[in-house]
Amino acid sequence: MVALAAVVAVGLVWRKADLGLPFFWWKYGGSALWGAMVFALATVISPRSIIVRRMALACVIALAVEVSRLYQTEILDAFRQTLAGALLLGRYFSLWNLLAYGAGIILAAAAAKLLKR
Repeated sequence: MVALAAVVAVGLVWRKADLGLPFFWWKYGGSALWGAMVFALATVISPRSIIVRRMALACVIALAVEVSRLYQTEILDAFRQTLAGALLLGRYFSLWNLLAYGAGIILAAAAAKLLKR
């Protein structure tokens, strides 16, 4: 739970503070942090699962959220225009985001494995 809160805090600073990052790092670094957050969430959901299963759960959640962007409704689109909606669901479908989520999930899993030792 602490890791989840820490990743959320870092992600909010990453996206909202002016860190002077180039666009690529700002955009996809934030997406990688979102992927790391999803891995932390998978760990909260299933803490006793092996890392590979938590990674798989995180990938399924990330894919579902990304694909959900292809589904348009007035209510969902209005929510996506809010700060919470943009941070949780995003606004536009992107294969590049899926790659960044995967990188974040892999890095978070590696960190979890290192911290376990």
